[in-house]
Amino acid sequence: MDVLTVKSIVESVPDPEIPVLTLGDLGVIRGVHERDDGFEIHVTPTYSGCPATRVINEMISEALLSAHIEKFTIKKVLSPVWSTQWISESGKAKLEEYGIAPPNPGAKGPKSCPQCKSTRVSEISAFGSTPCQALWRCQECLEPFNYFKCL
Repeated sequence: MDVLTVKSIVESVPDPEIPVLTLGDLGVIRGVHERDDGFEIHVTPTYSGCPATRVINEMISEALLSAHIEKFTIKKVLSPVWSTQWISESGKAKLEEYGIAPPNPGAKGPKSCPQCKSTRVSEISAFGSTPCQALWRCQECLEPFNYFKCL
């Protein structure tokens, strides 16, 4: 098995909190390296206290073991810190299609409602279903939605 294949396997693992995204979409897989004793997978959590980190590591392990890769280590990499700029364009589109407004760099909030695309939106709460999201509401369709905060 080569590094590119292993990287493809781990990047295709779904995010446990937002299953329409993969770890590759999120940009949390920071590197895959072949060592004498197996592969070393570098993972940067979306924030240092992310409760999904343990589950992500378990899912990576399961994916690798399913591919008959038994010699690997998973290393948490905290520097540089994860940024929403690492989310792929495909990942941002998947977020919006799923009903979560993607990060909007340089702005205080989302560009538009992911349901109806209205730009008339307002914040309900700085905290959404996960710590990296905020709860917003559309003033046109009146639907609440999560906004993936810029980090």
